[in-house]
Amino acid sequence: MEFHADIGPQYEGEVIRKENLYMEFGGPKVATKFELATVKSPDEIENEKVEIIGPDINELTPYNPETDKGGTYPIAILIDVAGADLDKDAEAIIERKIHMYLNFIQGWYHMNQRQDMWVRLSTDAYKKGFTSLKELGEIFNFLFTSEMPIIEKIQTTIITDPKKVEELLPEALKRYEARDERARQLKDEDVDQFYGCVLCQSFAPTHCSIISPNRIANCGAINWFDGRAAAKIDPEGPIFAIDKGELVNAARGEYEGVNKVVAEKSLGTYDKVYLYSAFEHPHTSCGCFQAIVFYIPEVDAFGIVNREYKGETVIGITFSRMAGETSGGKQIEGRLGTGLEQLRSSKFIQADGGLARIVWMPKEIKERFKEILEEKGLYDKIATEDDAKNPDELTAFLEKVGHPWLKGEVELPT
Repeated sequence: MEFHADIGPQYEGEVIRKENLYMEFGGPKVATKFELATVKSPDEIENEKVEIIGPDINELTPYNPETDKGGTYPIAILIDVAGADLDKDAEAIIERKIHMYLNFIQGWYHMNQRQDMWVRLSTDAYKKGFTSLKELGEIFNFLFTSEMPIIEKIQTTIITDPKKVEELLPEALKRYEARDERARQLKDEDVDQFYGCVLCQSFAPTHCSIISPNRIANCGAINWFDGRAAAKIDPEGPIFAIDKGELVNAARGEYEGVNKVVAEKSLGTYDKVYLYSAFEHPHTSCGCFQAIVFYIPEVDAFGIVNREYKGETVIGITFSRMAGETSGGKQIEGRLGTGLEQLRSSKFIQADGGLARIVWMPKEIKERFKEILEEKGLYDKIATEDDAKNPDELTAFLEKVGHPWLKGEVELPT
């Protein structure tokens, strides 16, 4: 097949900045966006069909670099597949492949996942004739069936109609939650194998995301069951099994087998990783993480900020600046790129005090995780942007509400 763009892994890592931006879909400026894969029966799929619902690229106003406005739109990417050996466990893997395959296309850029996804089209690609999302759908159909023979039939739907995206988003969120809930029932101690993901090494060369029952991938899109399915479906792909090996330190989450793989995949840059601590040898951070856990020295505790939060954190810097300092596959003490689902994990930074050492977060996260915070008796103890805008205000708030960390009521595991 012929397309208006070259396609191949050599284009992974290409970043489209504003000076070469023609149009973008999703991202932090758009409230409604998502990508969803569904395994269906063969008779439900019209093979290789591509449907666009809503205005196409050439019908939308592009980004205006002079005013720094426009050119940003909602999007939903739906990939429906069928195959004799496919089951529901494959859906999350196929969704994550959207990231890989879209980044294979010269002049296109994909970041994040699920309801946080972000797609950019370059001006150069548009000028070369890439003027329709239908071509993007055709490329998806081509790459998925070429790279994954297990897929026997496929159809792609791309939606830009804002009302339709908003209408379908709740069902996507429901599906994501069901996957995560299933994974919560399993613990690290229940399995002999973890999984590793190097999908983001084109952007973060020394990063390897470790996926265990108690630790979802940094992107928040791949849990342990998803990792198992991916390694089975695509044994030569970016997700692979890890024999976790001997437990070195239970509190920190250090395993001999994991250390060995991290040393190999980081090309010797790192030889040790703690899955459940932000200090000494924290997990590396890619660039697709949903949120960042950050250390606040004035109170010897942590805050957490998500990608959608636009304001300054309590330490005076934004998510975007913090992400630039944290990403790239580096181990940075006191900084962790993370999937938000980790807040529900019983092992979340457990060596450092766990949730009880979190003292600040945007109110959107606080409301989203209200149930677990109330369960831990922390909901009224954690400050938001409405309560504290700097460390002095934070200290005053924590003293007023009697946060357990400041009161010395949190014991660190040995």
